[in-house]
Amino acid sequence: MGNKLYCGNLSYNVSSSDLEQLFSQFGTVESAQVIADRDSGRSKGFGFVEMSNDSDAQAAITGLHETEHDGRSLTVSEAKPRENRGGGGGGYGGGGSRY
Repeated sequence: MGNKLYCGNLSYNVSSSDLEQLFSQFGTVESAQVIADRDSGRSKGFGFVEMSNDSDAQAAITGLHETEHDGRSLTVSEAKPRENRGGGGGGYGGGGSRY
């Protein structure tokens, strides 16, 4: 079990400090970040919390998963490693030559 957690179905009003405060009742929070849209700066409705150890992380999952916060039922689970979505590309596609 890792100590980095995913928290989904957040209200768009929840800030990173709100998230930290919510999780701190289960142990020491190393970091808390609500993910925001790059262009608009508006919350995407999910975030990540890093707890100081695995037992605090497990306590937070047990204590918060499917509980209501700000009118929404939270999803709390161990964060999965970020997938490498590849970069660049921009290919010019298949398509034959006209010559």
